Amino acid sequence: MAYTRSEKTIPPASGEHAHGTSGIVLHSPVLYDLTVWLAMLGKERAFRERLLQLARIRDGERVLDVGCGTGTLAIAARRHVGQSGTVYGVDASPEMLARAEKKARKAGIEVLFRNGLAEALAFQDGFFDAALSTVMLHHLPAKTRRECAAEIRRVLKPGGRMLAVDFEGFNRQKRTFLSHFHRPHGHVSRTDVIALLSEAGFNTIESGPVGIRDLQFVLAQAPAARS
Repeated sequence: MAYTRSEKTIPPASGEHAHGTSGIVLHSPVLYDLTVWLAMLGKERAFRERLLQLARIRDGERVLDVGCGTGTLAIAARRHVGQSGTVYGVDASPEMLARAEKKARKAGIEVLFRNGLAEALAFQDGFFDAALSTVMLHHLPAKTRRECAAEIRRVLKPGGRMLAVDFEGFNRQKRTFLSHFHRPHGHVSRTDVIALLSEAGFNTIESGPVGIRDLQFVLAQAPAARS
């Protein structure tokens, strides 16, 4: 899978430095989709529905998918929010977004895809009801993760929700083809995610295993507005 990294991380095997981010940016949408399919054991649709249930996505909401990749989850979220809702997808890779837009057109569904950085979201404060971060945080070094969490907190409404999903960590004795794509910045444990979101001002509502591979989720909420 093609990706780029900044000079602050391990030098890239190929590609160029991406858009000023210190995280890893994937650039091979077809291989990305194939890898996701393999990782989900062909149960990607059930996986997406499970995530949207965990995020408690509701009709009429405005939702942000951070690091949306090829847009599959954002498109599914758009179906959940209905005609009165809106879904935005943000990714640093133009190649990923081009495939995402193609998928949305084919499905006849409007999703607003934007090229941008997870650590510098181009949205006003309090704009979204919910945000999704799926298997993305492990692509970011620690400092950038903190910036990303703070940005998501900023763009969420009071009481807004964030669902973060990532790999708990592959068993070092059982390296696989799939684990290769999650090596660059290691794994991010559920405890790490809870601490990260707490530092950004979130309150954890629920956490636990997703039920597929070693994926863990954390559902957190921004503080409600004071009356």
